[in-house]
Amino acid sequence: MNYTIRSIRADEWAAVKELRLAALRDPVAPLAYLETYDTAAARPDSFWQERAAGGCEGADGAQQIIAEGPDGEWVGTLTVLLEEAGTTDWAGYEIERKQGHIVGVYVRPECRGIGLTEVIFDAGLEWAWAHGVDRVRLIVHEENGRALRFYGKAGFVASGVVIPLAGSTDERELEMVIERP
Repeated sequence: MNYTIRSIRADEWAAVKELRLAALRDPVAPLAYLETYDTAAARPDSFWQERAAGGCEGADGAQQIIAEGPDGEWVGTLTVLLEEAGTTDWAGYEIERKQGHIVGVYVRPECRGIGLTEVIFDAGLEWAWAHGVDRVRLIVHEENGRALRFYGKAGFVASGVVIPLAGSTDERELEMVIERP
């Protein structure tokens, strides 16, 4: 595998935008992300600049990790957010202890199935462990079978927390967690 796994730099906001828009064009995007392509594409450059600055190398509260191909193309990503005890998450649940939260997972279709996602996850978990968390979580739509299978293979297990999807009476998302080894 000839990919570089690394944290983004703040000045790479245009590549952050391009990869996010590619993720939002994926057929499973409605199950995987809380925003649409049209909403993201309409955001001003300042949004993408702030997003990159908040998740770049050296940032303390979040880290966006990418897989960069030999030609410089970004082919995969995930972001790890640090959540502090006593705060409230995006769904309104109280955070009981400091933990990591993986969001924005995406690997381009032509790079799936070669072990790249595992390597990106390892880097994200290493970053979270280095920042003093003993648990990392993620939220996944109950019908996103591909993601559920991968997360299970990566060691994540269902925590029992179920989050009803906003605006739906029958769709849910599941919290999955992994504890520090």
